[in-house]
Amino acid sequence: MSADYVISPPPQPTIAVAGTSKVFPVRRIWCVGRNYIEHIREMGQDERAPPFFFAKPADAIVPDGGTVPYPSLTKDMHHEVELVVALKSGGRNIPVGKANDCIYGYAVGIDLTRRDLQFASREIKRPWEVGKAFDHSAPCGPLKPASESGHPSKGKITLKVNGKVRQDGDLNQMIWNVPETISKLSEMVALEAGDIIMTGTPSGVAATVAGDKIECAVEGIGKLSVTIGPPLK
Repeated sequence: MSADYVISPPPQPTIAVAGTSKVFPVRRIWCVGRNYIEHIREMGQDERAPPFFFAKPADAIVPDGGTVPYPSLTKDMHHEVELVVALKSGGRNIPVGKANDCIYGYAVGIDLTRRDLQFASREIKRPWEVGKAFDHSAPCGPLKPASESGHPSKGKITLKVNGKVRQDGDLNQMIWNVPETISKLSEMVALEAGDIIMTGTPSGVAATVAGDKIECAVEGIGKLSVTIGPPLK
């Protein structure tokens, strides 16, 4: 018996699977903060502090080739290129040695951030949602199944704006690698199939403006291209 909804249920957010017509249903988006040493330094944070987690809404996904409207309330939106991990299974207290078994595949993503609002919230010890969890804040390229890519622990991760390189790092610069990240996050919440994890960004984050074309890549995984559009009226 189908549910008798009082309103139409919202569409299921999805990510394309590279080379197919299939899509991956997104349940939750988890993000890792402060997971590349050079990014911690450029943000003026204590590099000895462990990474932490925050969330974005699943419907913040923007597909490859899409347009991101410049968000309201900010004059300082930054790009943060990230390796995205998509889970096919989950659980609580997942051992590091079992974490890769939960992974469906990998993609390139961008954690877009209203930096001025994030900093203002941080200064008065308020949550980061206004700076991180806004509409269209999680562009994500097509997923490459782990059965094809393996589980990358190194490889170039780059971001260009209008053809100019701004972020140029390597996955081996992560403080917590992917299995460690999955294990630690599963101590906080029960992970499930459909969860994606954005695993942190290398140094070089900077502001972007309407009209910018952003191109990202992770070696052996794929590419992502989005355009920053004018604000929505």
